[in-house]
Amino acid sequence: MVSAVQAIGAGCAAQGADGDLGPPALAGDAARPVLYRNGQPLSAGRFLAQARALADCLPATPYLVNLCEDRGHFLVAFCAALLAGRTTLLPPARTDRAVAEIAADWAPASVIDDALVAQACARAGTASEDPACLPGIPVDRVVAVGFTSGSTGRPRPNPKTWGAFAGTTRRNDALLRSLDTAAGPRFTLLATVPSQHMYGMETCVLLPVLGDLAVAVERPLFPQDLAQALAVLPGTRLLVTTPVHLRALVGAGVAYPPVAALVSATAPLDPELARRAEQVFSAPLVEVFGSTETCVIGHRRPTVDPLWQPYPGLRLRPCEEGTRVEAGWLPEPVLLQDHLCFADDGRFQVVGRCQDMVEIAGKRASLGDITRRLLAIPGVEDAAVFQSPHADGAGVHRIEVALVAAGLSDAEVLAELRASLDPVFVPRRLHRLASLPRNETGKLCRDALLSGLPGGPPPATLAT
Repeated sequence: MVSAVQAIGAGCAAQGADGDLGPPALAGDAARPVLYRNGQPLSAGRFLAQARALADCLPATPYLVNLCEDRGHFLVAFCAALLAGRTTLLPPARTDRAVAEIAADWAPASVIDDALVAQACARAGTASEDPACLPGIPVDRVVAVGFTSGSTGRPRPNPKTWGAFAGTTRRNDALLRSLDTAAGPRFTLLATVPSQHMYGMETCVLLPVLGDLAVAVERPLFPQDLAQALAVLPGTRLLVTTPVHLRALVGAGVAYPPVAALVSATAPLDPELARRAEQVFSAPLVEVFGSTETCVIGHRRPTVDPLWQPYPGLRLRPCEEGTRVEAGWLPEPVLLQDHLCFADDGRFQVVGRCQDMVEIAGKRASLGDITRRLLAIPGVEDAAVFQSPHADGAGVHRIEVALVAAGLSDAEVLAELRASLDPVFVPRRLHRLASLPRNETGKLCRDALLSGLPGGPPPATLAT
């Protein structure tokens, strides 16, 4: 019997002419767990029966907006869409406005939610399919469309083919299995990120579907809840999370059950936070780097090496707009809107996103770098740095900060920054907030941030 991991490799190698079939979904042992709910497994065979029951009653529209918050339901809906030849749309937010915009842009489209999936699962009952495998899927078929977060404008669509998903999943799977302390016959993922985000899609959906990993349906956010969710999971456990969640988990003083490894993404991880996380969880932390446009393209262990290691088979070419990403599993070159600086051996440093670079008085700096320096200050709980939308009396758009740091004065924060920043990039204004308006993956929308500042958006004249 060919294992799911071997099937991934075979499918990637088979890509070529249009219509070539990629690796099967849910290949392998029908009895192997795909999901865990409250610590109880759902086998691949029973999972497939549920997916078929849902596929039989899906709306006839070619596009399905998957709004399932329950991770198990999301997985069933995604596989049902594969069976029925539908394309899954992954909204950047589940607000009525965001969903309405996407449904209108991709009409005719239908919405799939937890209630519809739960009904189909109930109809499937305890039935089981054998073997647990979906029919072959052409590598050039668009099976999902991810959307940028919309932080710089209207969300942009990013179609994903089955071959592209298979290529990146093969490498994500190999990365996790390369961790010495994560050796074991089978992994179970527990994640704090939503399935609709591409990071969650790659880890919590594609790894169980294309590999033989299992995933817990729970998505705990609070430290004690996470500890309880880990405690009921069997076997080798992997925690998938974000820097924002890690900061809260590490500082909670909770004793967590053992995990084999931590995986982090969505924002650069401060090395000190990475070190503390490895101590608290007694496990290595691996950080993955990518985007909605490219999926994961590299990884690093920040406590060991600050440089990123690109995935094998990638070609990264610098260009004026960022970095052009080419790979055999991608249908065409993809633009990564980040500037990278390469070492002689191919490893790279992320200089910053195109929109992240600011120029003041002929000098350039990265807003992300200033943010990292802020977050490294003891007592700063959260922070976001932005260039004011308004110019001061000299016509300069100065740097401002939204800050969560109840135990520090403005003078203390600015003194720390002056020690490491050029004076022109020292913030001219600190906006104090109880919390920042982050989404489920810890990202910030600029418009939401500015509108939530005390007194509204910054005035035209800034404090000096």
